[in-house]
Amino acid sequence: MSALALYIDGMVLLFGALIGSFLNVVIIRWPREMSIVKPRSSCPGCQTMIAWYDNIPILSWIILRGKCRTCGTSISVRYPMVEALTAFLSWLTFVRFVPTLADLSLASIVTYLFYFAFVSGLIAITFIDLEHYLIPNEISLPAIPIGILGAWGLDLLGGESVGIRSAALGALAGGGSLWLLREVYYRIRGHEGMGLGDVKMMAMLGAFLGLHPALIFIVFVSSFLGSVVGITAMVLHGKDMKHPIPFGPFLALAGLIYLYWGDTLAPLFIPLAREFQ
Repeated sequence: MSALALYIDGMVLLFGALIGSFLNVVIIRWPREMSIVKPRSSCPGCQTMIAWYDNIPILSWIILRGKCRTCGTSISVRYPMVEALTAFLSWLTFVRFVPTLADLSLASIVTYLFYFAFVSGLIAITFIDLEHYLIPNEISLPAIPIGILGAWGLDLLGGESVGIRSAALGALAGGGSLWLLREVYYRIRGHEGMGLGDVKMMAMLGAFLGLHPALIFIVFVSSFLGSVVGITAMVLHGKDMKHPIPFGPFLALAGLIYLYWGDTLAPLFIPLAREFQ
């Protein structure tokens, strides 16, 4: 690997870690209806403002051994975990759309940034939903028109795109199908099986990943993963367990799998899906 390639990989990882640091602010503040711009980050224990040198992604948490420099309050491992995950997915997204130096161009860089913004939204949604059982409208709803218009813009620029038609139909079919499933479940069981946040998130996934074969893949894979986790939780906690399991993280994981490996997996997967129809 050339020095230039190593430098670019390093910058992509650093950029991802910095975005991950911002996502931590979003994850902690948005569900509490706090501003994500101000005030500066502070220790949850002593409320001391965190200095810039104690706010370096991943590194500061390791140096401080997960504790506040001032009062010693423990700092959640989630912070470096989100930063490391975002850095890795930044690199994975870059490799997906700029696999070699020969592919480096304005169109490929814009494509990477477009889809990394999508990935960042999925990361924020996942951690918020895991803690609060909530998928913020502030992320999912704006992402729908952004995904559709972005597909159109990438077409004009010559970047890799699902196309505006597939993006628009994907948003409509994704949100519509999950809304219909939600309504049918409510009519049969008398209570909601999923929230409207999942419906809006599915529309977001359709807007960025297109109609076919993305939606079939995402629905099948997310349902499979959710079932495995749900059955495992029922076995561990007993058959009468009624604790809800957030579905957003499974939708996000299925969407990420499709984004990075859908070209390889979908042709193998769709014939399998038809066997269950």
